[in-house]
Amino acid sequence: MDFNDWKILASLYETQNITKAAKKLFLTQPTVTARIKKLEDYYGVPIIIRKQRGITFTPEGEVLAKHAKRMLVEQRMLEEKLIDMRYEVKGILRVGVSNFFALNKMPKLLSLFKKQYPDIECQVVSGWSSEMYRKIVNHDVHIAIIKGDFPWKEKRYLLYEEEICVASPWPFHWEDLPALPRIEYLTDANMRQLIDEWWYTNYTENPYVNIHVNSVETCREMIINGLGYGIVANLVIKPYTNLHIKPITDHNNRPLTRKTWMYYHTKSLELNIVNAFVSFIKKINVKAL
Repeated sequence: MDFNDWKILASLYETQNITKAAKKLFLTQPTVTARIKKLEDYYGVPIIIRKQRGITFTPEGEVLAKHAKRMLVEQRMLEEKLIDMRYEVKGILRVGVSNFFALNKMPKLLSLFKKQYPDIECQVVSGWSSEMYRKIVNHDVHIAIIKGDFPWKEKRYLLYEEEICVASPWPFHWEDLPALPRIEYLTDANMRQLIDEWWYTNYTENPYVNIHVNSVETCREMIINGLGYGIVANLVIKPYTNLHIKPITDHNNRPLTRKTWMYYHTKSLELNIVNAFVSFIKKINVKAL
């Protein structure tokens, strides 16, 4: 099995679909199919099972696919190490960030970083914090900037902490909330659990949700335009001083907060580009960007 075989198996395992894997690798579907057949003949085991929609891996195929993913990571780390041996801050920095951070913080952050290190290239992927956590665990990114606390025994650095607030276009009393229209938005499981636990600790009724949207930014625009209230982290609505904002609190009347962390592996600091980025982050006020 060579480098191209690793890429094919890893892409197939990720997509569970021959057509999608071929498109991702800029190959034809027959090429991918033929290569899998050669691997099956070489190892003498079935690798995939074709279904009406997509494929599934056999137990033997899963072993080969996971081996391929490990080999791709090792190959990438080898290439990065060779570049880094020149003692220059250059190369590719891979960062995974939460959706909000990607939109509101990352452009300014990268612009400032590239002014100091113009020879670097940044590859940024964004998504739910839980997705970015999986990426840092699997070494798919060098650094993850995510909201919330996840199990982590490696390095992490607190960037900032936000209060969770009720933001409303009109004045309100706490006892009024169950009857007021609420704007609901998609968020990760940790934030959803925090909001739900607070709500059902304080109210017996379900919230009156009259609008569902796909992002907190859209929720914010709905609030600004007087369509309902939302429960959001305070950085989302901080610039809008015309809104009526109250932090939510726990049973001890302490504000409920959400932390944004930078996660990274100790060993990744051996790379000049990662070490430079971590040092850069620690010297600036990310929250104020």
